[in-house]
Amino acid sequence: MRTRLAIRTHALLARYFPERRLFLRSDSETRFIRLRSGTQLAALAGTTAFVGWTAVATAILLMDSIGAGSIRDQAAREQTTYEQRLNALSDERDARAAEANAAQDRFNTALKQISAMQSELLDSEARRMELETGIEVIQATLRDAVTARESLGRRLAALESEIETGEVALAQSGASTETGTLDILVEALSKTAEERDQIVVDAQAALVRAAEMEAAIEQMEEENDRIFSQLEEAMTVSVKPLDKMFEQAGMDPDRIINQVRQSYSGQGGPLTPLSLSTRGALSDDTARANRLLGQMDRLNLYRIAAEKAPFAAPTTTAVRFTSGFGRRWGRMHNGADFAGPHGTPIHATADGVVTFAGWQSGYGRLVKIQHEFGIETRYAHNSKLHVNVGDRVSRGERIADMGNTGRSTGTHLHYEVRVGGEPVNPMIYIKAANDVF
Repeated sequence: MRTRLAIRTHALLARYFPERRLFLRSDSETRFIRLRSGTQLAALAGTTAFVGWTAVATAILLMDSIGAGSIRDQAAREQTTYEQRLNALSDERDARAAEANAAQDRFNTALKQISAMQSELLDSEARRMELETGIEVIQATLRDAVTARESLGRRLAALESEIETGEVALAQSGASTETGTLDILVEALSKTAEERDQIVVDAQAALVRAAEMEAAIEQMEEENDRIFSQLEEAMTVSVKPLDKMFEQAGMDPDRIINQVRQSYSGQGGPLTPLSLSTRGALSDDTARANRLLGQMDRLNLYRIAAEKAPFAAPTTTAVRFTSGFGRRWGRMHNGADFAGPHGTPIHATADGVVTFAGWQSGYGRLVKIQHEFGIETRYAHNSKLHVNVGDRVSRGERIADMGNTGRSTGTHLHYEVRVGGEPVNPMIYIKAANDVF
């Protein structure tokens, strides 16, 4: 069976690949090489395999080259788009910073105007109290004048009665005896009439003066009402954005105000509430003034609190926001990253005390600042530090230079905010302050 299959196979190969001889002739002899059917089949198979492998490899190389070119082009396009987006974000941040500076200037101007209005209000209140005292004095003078006029009227009636009695006595006893008495009575009567006329004139002048003072008081009250309205509007415009800023940052405004007030518990000064009026009770203007002074006090406490919470940005130069708060590459990223040139100044985002300034694994050169309200900020990967442990820093003070130390892939700032030891998104504070500062 095997022999028969082999014979058939050999015959089939001989049919398609007949045996061939390759003659090699030289000057002295002739040789030949026998090419059997199996040898020809093996050579054909090898040649076919080589050509097929060459074609497949060439196709793979061409496809890989085309694919690599497409990927590079796509990567270049994505990088260009990413850089354009970063530039747009940088421009937007610069615009926000300019708006914040303008808002800060408007806030300072409004605060100056409020202080001037407050001084004018206090002066108006003092003038009003002086006018009230003057009116009371005039009223007392009028009462004395009325009393004196009534007394003179009674004296005049008595003198007239005495004159009548004197005339009767004169008719009875003769003119010679009562002439002197009558002259005395006439003189006294004339003097009394003059005094009465003078009192009437003084009373009329006092009434005119009182009317003038009442008109002045009415005008002053209208002016005070206008000042109060402007102050109340200014307070509303100034305080509400600050309330919103602290609420957006997750901070209870009332708790923050109370905590700041405990640290600044001194009394006296321009924000002391007004005292009671001469009537022994608060007038409407005094109550409004006290409410405004309370709002001014709240505004001042807000200003102090804003300096102690990290509402400012850690850099004032143009940087790129490269990574936000949240999970990244399967791990938690506890801060925000800002990329910029090597040596870019890093500033404290709030008043506080430096609790760490040195090298820490992963963070590289690190600065930690403890602020009020249980807030801590961290500034990592710096190239140089400008503060030491125990230093008290103010918002905006330069504390370090941007670098690439620690576990870092490029020059950038890693900025963290921790409340009670727990990391929170630092952009909450920065974005909350965009509409105020």
